[in-house]
Amino acid sequence: MKYTKGAFERAESDLRERRERAQTERSEHLEEVARNAPEIYRMYNDSVALNFELMECIGLQAGKEDARQRIQEIRQKSKMLRDAMHVMLDSCGYPTDYLQYHYQCEKCSDTGYHDGIRCECMKNLLEKYTTEDINRSCSIELHDFSEFVPEVYSEELMNGISPRKRMTGIFNDCKSYAENFSVNSPSLFFFGKTGLGKTFLSSCIAKKLIEDGHNVVYSSLVRLLPQIEDERFHRSDGDTMSILRDAELVILDDLGSEFQKQFTDSVIYEILNERINTGRPTIISTNLTTKELDKKYNDRIVSRLTGCFMPVMFIGNDVRQEKRRLGLL
Repeated sequence: MKYTKGAFERAESDLRERRERAQTERSEHLEEVARNAPEIYRMYNDSVALNFELMECIGLQAGKEDARQRIQEIRQKSKMLRDAMHVMLDSCGYPTDYLQYHYQCEKCSDTGYHDGIRCECMKNLLEKYTTEDINRSCSIELHDFSEFVPEVYSEELMNGISPRKRMTGIFNDCKSYAENFSVNSPSLFFFGKTGLGKTFLSSCIAKKLIEDGHNVVYSSLVRLLPQIEDERFHRSDGDTMSILRDAELVILDDLGSEFQKQFTDSVIYEILNERINTGRPTIISTNLTTKELDKKYNDRIVSRLTGCFMPVMFIGNDVRQEKRRLGLL
């Protein structure tokens, strides 16, 4: 996967801050022990001196019999000193690891690399920040579930159904979806006329999951597809397709508004197919009716939308006028 330049800069900055926090904390602990338990502090300094002596013996006298014996003696002495120090720390009310560095990632000590290979913690940060860069470029505002106002939907029945009741039910389902999300959550297909809250509720799901630390890509196809096309034909750097494949949840807004051509159809199919094959959930919204979908897209795309996604039908009239009347816009 290709990561953005900004992702590298932010990941390295995060790791640097983690190291500095660990180093500052340890310095503070050493100063505290030096004040309150000088005997422990003396033992700590003796332990450090033994470690330097051990490294010197290993580096300068490797292979010599007397050096091997001395190395063994130093290791035994160091262990005895360390054990005694732990006993004293415990008796003074300190954790036995109080004078050690406490890195967030013990594997790489918050450097981002382990044995010359990029550490998993670094990869996670790079994926997180690259995804954020993609989401930022889509210019879709994230919303909170607390902003939902059922009163903007009419109670007047439409085909025997109350829009307010239906939309309140959809809201509750979306909220539950976000609160209980897992990689085994179903894929959702939001469809209905414009102005009914499809983008709003999908953005609420995105916001909740991002706040909970999930890797979510949320974008409109109008912005996403040209970006993928530029990358595919080497007009820009990046690997958006890999990010879409690996994200825990992908939310694609406004299917049908993109400029349609053979390339865009093939990319939409590729995204759907990759997500379905890997069992990762996807949420797609559209203003198109099922008849319009059949007319606009090929059978491969339509069959995946109708066969692999849970349909969620939004009903009612455009609520933006009612929001203006209530002073919500």
